[in-house]
Amino acid sequence: MLHKTLPLIAAGMIATTPAFAQTDIPFTLDWRFEGPSAPYFLAIDNGHFADAGLDVEISAGEGSLDAIPKVATGAFPIGFADINSLIRFLDQNPGAPVTAVMMIYDSPPFSIVGRKSLGINGIEDLEGSTLGAPPPDGAWAQFPILAAVNGIDASTITVEPVGFPTREPSLAEGTVDSVTGFNFSSYLSAARLGVPEDDLTTILFADHGVKLYGNAIIVNTDYAAANPEIVTAFLGAVVDGVRDALADPAAGAAAVIARNPAGDVDLETRRLQMALDANIATVYALENGMGDIDPARMAEALEQMTIVYDFQNAPDASLYFTDAYLPPAEERSLAQ
Repeated sequence: MLHKTLPLIAAGMIATTPAFAQTDIPFTLDWRFEGPSAPYFLAIDNGHFADAGLDVEISAGEGSLDAIPKVATGAFPIGFADINSLIRFLDQNPGAPVTAVMMIYDSPPFSIVGRKSLGINGIEDLEGSTLGAPPPDGAWAQFPILAAVNGIDASTITVEPVGFPTREPSLAEGTVDSVTGFNFSSYLSAARLGVPEDDLTTILFADHGVKLYGNAIIVNTDYAAANPEIVTAFLGAVVDGVRDALADPAAGAAAVIARNPAGDVDLETRRLQMALDANIATVYALENGMGDIDPARMAEALEQMTIVYDFQNAPDASLYFTDAYLPPAEERSLAQ
């Protein structure tokens, strides 16, 4: 486990911020209100945050590069963001008061979604194909790692720089053979555009040697140091929300749609189920309780990141993640 030493807290400060007083917590997501955000809304609707003495208000985001500065500046004490983006942010902004405290996507959603009818049945078919990739896409940013780990000759791949709005339409129209994206987004978007699901294949980076982690709960470290009990209570309520989502994904999607009436409850149920199955309730999380990381894997992930990113400072895993605020492992069990 990775630890960061918590500073001593004066008795007077503890008295002013009791762990179970009704405490307002603004919480920023990295994206819109969609299926994978259901655990946080279930934690509100099912009283888990309230039982922890927290009044949580959830805000949508515009990507991890939006969420991370919000937390680092203290505009939000807690947020949700991609840890790989956080690692780069901290490398470029040494000493910024932000770190990850609970891993949610133990397996990142980075993937390639292709069409079997266009020759993409698996990773071995990428060479010689046409790949659609939005330049700012998170999965595209990590593609060189996938290629390096699997010996893919990327020079044989024709890369079409598509926009996010045209990514799945390009796949549906057959102008590209596959696209980079998230497993729970690009697949469903292509299917909704009429691509038969038995014609779609998903190449999840994590299934092919990429050791990176995905999105995590992040905190402002100044806030967390002054309010450790509040942060731990928040994380415990999130675990309860994940358990609720696992038990009833449809209820989770309904909780999302209550805040996003323009959404489709059936679509978000499927999106949530895909995130739970592939990204959250992984073998590691089921065996060890959700939220923590494997230090050996993190070391490998940082080494792989050097393929796509030139660190300005020596990588230091303790800057990017701490388990100091996690509830005990038995309280993070996903067993129903």
